[in-house]
Amino acid sequence: MQDLRFHILDQDTAHMLMGADVFDNPVDPDQCAGFIADAGHMMVFATLADRVVGMASGTVLRHPDKQPALFVNEVGVDEGLRNQGIGAALTQRLLDMAREQGCKGIWLATEGDNAPARALYRKLGARETEEIVVYDWDGAMDA
Repeated sequence: MQDLRFHILDQDTAHMLMGADVFDNPVDPDQCAGFIADAGHMMVFATLADRVVGMASGTVLRHPDKQPALFVNEVGVDEGLRNQGIGAALTQRLLDMAREQGCKGIWLATEGDNAPARALYRKLGARETEEIVVYDWDGAMDA
């Protein structure tokens, strides 16, 4: 895919996300602006012929007694373009950005039956853990 281009989300590229369908919901301009304004958030996205076809986002987690770590929030690729390396390229770029910003650990969680996501993360060299229990409040896991 020679026309595939990668971008870092910032104030200059945010307009490109409007109308994108690689997210769970439509992009909200106010939420997008808040995401960009918070230095702890990062996102890379890919376009093909000026259409957003994938994204990967993360949040830097800080604590007084630990080095910063990145939590990978979400990776999404247009359904018709999956299994072509876009998700891997986006995720790798996100991991590289996190390391460049001093993150010493990177982690995420996915559903046990999400075979495509699990294959992606294994392909990128992630270590898979077991027996993790997730708790949530106020519908956090309802998305």
